[in-house]
Amino acid sequence: MYQGHTLTVTMLDEGVAELIFDLQGESVNKFSRQTVKELSEALDKLESTEGLTGVLITSGKPALMVGADITEFQEFFASGEQAVIDYLASNNRNFCRLEDLPVPVVVTVDGYALGGGMELCLACDYRILTPEAKVGLPETRLGIIPGWGGTVRLPRLVGVDTAAEWIASGKNWDAKSALIAGVADAVVPADELRAGGLHTLAQCRAGKMDFRARRALKTGPLQHNRIEATMAFETGKSVVAAQAGRHYPAPLAALDVMEAAAGESRDRALEIEAKTFARLATTSVAKALVGIFLNDQALSKQAKRWQKRNDQPVRRAAVLGAGIMGGGIAYQSALKGIPIKLKDIAQEGLDQGLDEANRLLSKRVDQGRMEAHAMGEALNRIEPALSYDGFDQVEMVVEAVVENAKVKRSVLAETEREVGENTILASNTSTISITSLAEALQRPENFCGMHFFNPVHAMPLVEVIRGTQSSDRALARTVDFATALGKKPVVVRDCPGFLVNRVLFPYFAGFALLVRDGVDYQRIDQVMERWGWPMGPAYLLDVVGLDTAIHAEAVMADAYPDRLSRDFTSCTQILFDAGRLGQKNGGGFYDYEKDRKGKPQKQPSEVAKQLLPIQGEAPELSDDDIVARMMVPMVTELVRCLDEDIVASPAEADMAMVYGTGFPPFRGGPLRWVDDLGADEFRRMAESWSSLSALYELPASLSDRAETNDLFYPLAEGREGASE
Repeated sequence: MYQGHTLTVTMLDEGVAELIFDLQGESVNKFSRQTVKELSEALDKLESTEGLTGVLITSGKPALMVGADITEFQEFFASGEQAVIDYLASNNRNFCRLEDLPVPVVVTVDGYALGGGMELCLACDYRILTPEAKVGLPETRLGIIPGWGGTVRLPRLVGVDTAAEWIASGKNWDAKSALIAGVADAVVPADELRAGGLHTLAQCRAGKMDFRARRALKTGPLQHNRIEATMAFETGKSVVAAQAGRHYPAPLAALDVMEAAAGESRDRALEIEAKTFARLATTSVAKALVGIFLNDQALSKQAKRWQKRNDQPVRRAAVLGAGIMGGGIAYQSALKGIPIKLKDIAQEGLDQGLDEANRLLSKRVDQGRMEAHAMGEALNRIEPALSYDGFDQVEMVVEAVVENAKVKRSVLAETEREVGENTILASNTSTISITSLAEALQRPENFCGMHFFNPVHAMPLVEVIRGTQSSDRALARTVDFATALGKKPVVVRDCPGFLVNRVLFPYFAGFALLVRDGVDYQRIDQVMERWGWPMGPAYLLDVVGLDTAIHAEAVMADAYPDRLSRDFTSCTQILFDAGRLGQKNGGGFYDYEKDRKGKPQKQPSEVAKQLLPIQGEAPELSDDDIVARMMVPMVTELVRCLDEDIVASPAEADMAMVYGTGFPPFRGGPLRWVDDLGADEFRRMAESWSSLSALYELPASLSDRAETNDLFYPLAEGREGASE
């Protein structure tokens, strides 16, 4: 009946038409402009077909539909609200035409049906899933709301409470959850999926299932009385507002749309949805979060390129040093199904590492995220060892011993003698030069850095560090291993601090200057947290550990003396000299007491206040001044890393800061923030403080951008396929 590039329509027996989504040349289906156009043409055929008794929607790929083509978002988001509304209208017409066909429509879902794919399903009369299916509306994670009827049809189908949770959270839901919620009508094995869809259509033809009654629910006003609806929406808003926070307006806006459209018909409700979508789509938050999504896709594509060059998947691994970091790495490997040896020189160390892995696995069981038998299987994948027995059988060894160059060189050289010639060694150092450590090795080409962030299980970033002699083979295997562990690897060149710490410590240096100048560190924390950081710099230093910070500061000051050497005693040094190490010993900038669950809780510290008297006349600084003095050093150092090819692209640079430091996602990363602010405005911000320190001097490349107004992210970038 119809043949397109993205979909086809074929007539089956009994007057049933099968609409098959199958985007040619791609691994997944997505709602691009072409898909929308072809769906309209296919509907023309269906509407004019005599003897049509039903429509079955299927996929020619493992997943039904992963959503809209996000690479198209930036272009039409930048075109203004009316352009966005016009974009939405074309597919809203499609879905309404599908919903208004005079015959039942059944969709079958294996794999993913997300975003626009989920909204397609909601426009159908019946939804049949396999146990492996995942459905959801992730739009709020992009700073927008569903725009093709998600806020209209879902609450009418499943009620306000469930719809609010599904839409505001942006989560993916499994088939069982969808069935319980009423989103799915049946869950059947994958090999029975198509037959299940055809059977449902047969039941409709026989009059045993009333598809018209279902449509009436979705196309009319919400079936709640006024009191019920008011209670549901007000309760939902209070919960969502607390969870989303002030910087993420989309979840609350979704509830506002559902409430405003509750008494309206489908078509009027869709207009309300589209208007709010368009308003959100043109905000800086949506621009930043869509940018985060595209950058994450770019990161994944880059990792896949490295993985294709890997000559040996890691089937057995080992970690040296069974402390908190070693135990965390062993846990992550075991959790992901990769057997790992956990080696230490002392039984006490092994016990600590195993306790850490056991604690993390037990927590998953307690949270209902893992069965007890699966925990036992994971623990059995960790093999504690006091010797190198069996190390000749592993493909990857991660060294995670004490942060001391002499000790690391000795351990690495010893390990190299015990492993196979093709085994890759990697050091989990945070500050020590990979090139320097490689000098102790006979096969330096088989060595690179693999810097995990603490806590290993929670932090997604892994820096894969190329020393001067590191081979592509070493990098490829390390990237492959990091990806297998569920991490986000970014390949960077060797330099003091690598990427994240090199950029983070100028930020801390800006903090030290503010405290030196008499600004209350608690106020600095409050300002930066309001700006979007999960924790302010003083709190972050306490979490990192002031001893760790002092060590890293010394390394960084030696490497970059013009920017990071000091002619004063820093607040961090004063507290460290007084024996305050941060959370690890109960006191740093703040005091810490453990709650009932054993988590350290921050309290103001009179001791720290007394130790850090004002060392000069406190200037009158606005909150914006504090943000500028904190952020300019971070951005300028990140730009230097780009200029020096420490990191390959703005996307990788920004995502490293988001995943490695907690940089606010709604700002898109430091470089995207500069794009949003304007390079010229950033230059003015930096010049206001240039007399303070070389930290506030702009690299030449950034000054050039200010002159030409060049962007780190030109609009034409990011055109490779991506879907939400």
